[in-house]
Amino acid sequence: MPLGVVIRRTPGVTPWAKWSWRAVAVLPGAAEADWSLLREEGEASEFHAATLPLELHRADAEAYMQGLTANPPSIYVVMRPGADARPEVALVTASPFEAQDYADTGEDQVEKVDMPAGLVAWVRDFTLAHFKEEEFKKRRRDRQRVDLEEEGVGDARIPQLSDVYRAPVKARKERLQ
Repeated sequence: MPLGVVIRRTPGVTPWAKWSWRAVAVLPGAAEADWSLLREEGEASEFHAATLPLELHRADAEAYMQGLTANPPSIYVVMRPGADARPEVALVTASPFEAQDYADTGEDQVEKVDMPAGLVAWVRDFTLAHFKEEEFKKRRRDRQRVDLEEEGVGDARIPQLSDVYRAPVKARKERLQ
């Protein structure tokens, strides 16, 4: 499903950043856009920055279920520094796990945006069709006793039990003489 990404530009709060960019909304089924101005309020401006496909995969159904149970359900927008002052919208995802992977790198800006009601229904239908809860299986220990055999004491090249802690180099010199 194509999702339009709405980004708000506000004046920066530090002398090092002239502008602050935040993803504030998504538009399900939006047409293509290239930084179309939607509205201006004082120094703040909102742009329809880009339209990207939201792809859902069966293997990620567990992640989508986690995202739907959050309050409120969210879409995650991944942005990267662009060539000019504007950020580049790289990805939209419904998976909080995938969003966390991008956030962990520290190179990308990940924004959490509330999911519109129609999009919640679409993602929920997909997730319920493909989600299979895995049964918890407690791991059991082996019944084998591992404490009966003494490992790691001394060196196997030394034949005497009394000299178990003797260095093998000395033992080799004594045998050669």
